[in-house]
Amino acid sequence: MQKDKQVATRRLTVAVALGGLIAAVPQHAGAKISAPPPPVSILPPATSPVPMVPEVPSPVPPPPAPVLVPSPAPVAHWTSVDATALLTVIEGAGKRGLFAADYAPAGLRAAIAVGEGLALDSLASRLFIQLALDLRDGRTPAAARVQWLVKDSDATTLPIEGLLQLAVTSHNVEAVLASAEPQSPDYAALKATLAKTPATDKARVALIRANMDRWRWLPRSLGPKHLLANVPEYMLRVNIFGKTIASYRVIVGKKDTATPQLSANAVGIVVHPPWVLPRSIITQEVGPLIARSPAAARARGYTWTGSGKTLSVVQQPGPSAALGLLKIDMPNPDAIFIHDTPNRTLFANHPRAYSHGCLRTERAFELGILLGILQSGESMEDAAARDRVAEELVTLIKLGKTEKVPFKDPIPVFISYFTLATGMDGKLQTYVDVYGRDAPVFASFDQPRVEKKIPELPAFVVAPVPVL
Repeated sequence: MQKDKQVATRRLTVAVALGGLIAAVPQHAGAKISAPPPPVSILPPATSPVPMVPEVPSPVPPPPAPVLVPSPAPVAHWTSVDATALLTVIEGAGKRGLFAADYAPAGLRAAIAVGEGLALDSLASRLFIQLALDLRDGRTPAAARVQWLVKDSDATTLPIEGLLQLAVTSHNVEAVLASAEPQSPDYAALKATLAKTPATDKARVALIRANMDRWRWLPRSLGPKHLLANVPEYMLRVNIFGKTIASYRVIVGKKDTATPQLSANAVGIVVHPPWVLPRSIITQEVGPLIARSPAAARARGYTWTGSGKTLSVVQQPGPSAALGLLKIDMPNPDAIFIHDTPNRTLFANHPRAYSHGCLRTERAFELGILLGILQSGESMEDAAARDRVAEELVTLIKLGKTEKVPFKDPIPVFISYFTLATGMDGKLQTYVDVYGRDAPVFASFDQPRVEKKIPELPAFVVAPVPVL
């Protein structure tokens, strides 16, 4: 069998050298190669006399451009034992919130029966990659992940080709695939709950699957220190080494100004922050106020330049400023951040969907102190460190000026959307789907699996056949 592979490899090498690979390029996804031009006769028509004209050299046509071809998916050698182990994982994919039928178990079973060889290698590798991608990145297609803007680094930290090679060299397919799953305790709790939920309770099963998949949309590890907000729960948590050390009630965006799901790095605290208003708020609210009553707009702290479509508005810091006394500086393209609010009575309400998209947090001053300690590397038990950070913030607030306190080390922030998650009591709780984002995920479960690209594999250039 090894000799057959060597022969096949030599034949492929020869084909590439002769430019024969171009004919095979359409087999690769996304490749397009123009058909070769029809042959041109160099003889004149039999009925026409040969013209007696001076011989003029023909212009040399430019060489054709090289073709960029997606690198083919990696293929590993599979023993029958390893392929059988893969089949077992596929048949049990439902335990992981996925669907066994997506990964052709019958086809793999038939290939195993035929025996080891190129056919089994190709099929098993492809099915392993599909399953590993879904376990690592989620099955739900991007179109059904409404306003999900989180950056997932797993393709870099956990490349699929490395998982494939590890699976066939370690001969532990189950463990390698399990390593691609999220590390969160919430994911483990959902997985355990799914195992105990009757298959006849379809609504509950779908809800568990949807929220398991959402964990896969996040990075496998959120980092040893991070902030995690859950919009349907209206809560923000500070997590250190897998434990929640503090939690805060938050106000999220209204349905028509929904809070998107995103990731960013908290890089500092801004005391007495000004608010640069987004275009939507200028158009719908503040612009009409300025036109109707400039004095009332100035009384609310608004300053502006331009007019009409060029109107730019900033709310200056003050007692009634929308951002309160401080905000967490977390640069992102959507200008979503966590901040204080002068209207703190709203935290007693439930639900709390009142904002224009940002997260207003209770006890913002306390959160600022906590983050200041976290980024400094001081111990949370060090009272002197807490007092020092608190004194610095109090001093800056008393000065009444806008000041930025940069962090030495950024702290990752994730704004997520889980309708089934661990509550403050440590048990799974169901939350109202405030933005109606479960339905698209449920609908995707009833559709065929959408094939994913493998972005970590580079493209390669196929040289064109030279024109002779």
